[in-house]
Amino acid sequence: MADLEAVRQAIIARLEDVPDIGRIYPYQPYLRSEQALRELYVTDGLLLGWFVRRVATRESAPSIGRWVETHTWLIWGVMAIGTDGASETAFDAMIEAIRGAFREDQTLGDVVANTATSEVAGIQVENAEPVLFCGVLCHSVRLLLHTVCYR
Repeated sequence: MADLEAVRQAIIARLEDVPDIGRIYPYQPYLRSEQALRELYVTDGLLLGWFVRRVATRESAPSIGRWVETHTWLIWGVMAIGTDGASETAFDAMIEAIRGAFREDQTLGDVVANTATSEVAGIQVENAEPVLFCGVLCHSVRLLLHTVCYR
């Protein structure tokens, strides 16, 4: 089945289907300057962006000659808190749109066998909380996705 980079790109493609999602990076950007890092996440004057990163892999061999790889992906997002006080509900709506997009395509365009394991299916919201990101008060979320591939 798919290699790791193909899975990463399929995840990004699914995220890009969500309207007004902001910038998406296939890695966690690191820069020496806080200002330069902040600029990576700004689109049309709004700090809003995401990165996708593999955080774990489990491999099993349930039968001879068959390998099952389960990758755990972190999808981290951040959006500046708005001055009108309603930005939290807008960010929650975006999270739900992301969850729905992945629910609609559990094979990521036939790149993986499934985005469900025996315990969970689709996008899991691990943590959502306000953070200070590059000097800006933001909403943040840690989403987890498990992808199952056979070899």
